[in-house]
Amino acid sequence: MMIKRRGIMGFVVVLALSMLISGCTASAGVEKDATNRLEEIKERGYLEVVMEPYFAPYEFIDPSKDGMEQYVGSDVEFAKYIADELGVELKIIPLEFSAVLSSVTEGKYDMAISALSFTPARAEAMNMSKGYFFPEGGAGHGLLIRAEDKDSIKGPDDISEKVIVAQSGSLQEMFVNDQVPGYKEFKRVSATTDGFLMVQENKADVCAASIPMAQLYIDANPGANLMVVDNFEFFMDESTSGTRIGMPKGEDELTEEMNRIIDKVMESGEFDKWHMEFTEYAKSLGL
Repeated sequence: MMIKRRGIMGFVVVLALSMLISGCTASAGVEKDATNRLEEIKERGYLEVVMEPYFAPYEFIDPSKDGMEQYVGSDVEFAKYIADELGVELKIIPLEFSAVLSSVTEGKYDMAISALSFTPARAEAMNMSKGYFFPEGGAGHGLLIRAEDKDSIKGPDDISEKVIVAQSGSLQEMFVNDQVPGYKEFKRVSATTDGFLMVQENKADVCAASIPMAQLYIDANPGANLMVVDNFEFFMDESTSGTRIGMPKGEDELTEEMNRIIDKVMESGEFDKWHMEFTEYAKSLGL
């Protein structure tokens, strides 16, 4: 009889402990759910920013430097500024561009600062900030070709028998899908500079690209015999223009804080200064 009572008492104790642990876990879960990303960043003391560091002058690598110092560019300066505003350390996570997008939509990292443009698909998958950079003169997105083809390729209608390339997951990929009526083949690459090289090496005929970035590459590599198609730009809705920050979906407090910081940077003109500075920096590195 005593054995039975001990068995029952043991079961009751185990059950009580189980309920207590379960209750604590549930409570912790509620507490965790109630904590938004902005609060988490401040509590942990660091901000994780993901970017693809091959898009000068926004983000690129200085091979003479090591560790976090090797990542330079106007977006990198902006990320540092944001970290300072939040009072935390900055951690940069370099990834291919398609992984930049997926890592933010999956909530793996705090935000993407990677020359990110607005697209409807991105706006559905993540929170996007207001625009923080609008290129002077409105230079947008166009086509890079070999200079020898300037008379035969004047726009999308002239590439029905050509091979076109764009960065996978990029705004330019969307432009090709939506605004190019036909092509012989459409190739995707992980970095836009790979697309430039493919055109240069006759592995593709046309690369859809940011015009300022393409021109920067042309200026830094005069022997490449490349050019941007004159008098052509892909259509882009002005209401959704501007470079933006991408954040996990539903992180409205973080988005509101980023918009506040963007207002501050836009008012001071800091980002324009960084962009000019790192355009020259990239040229000096031959990027």
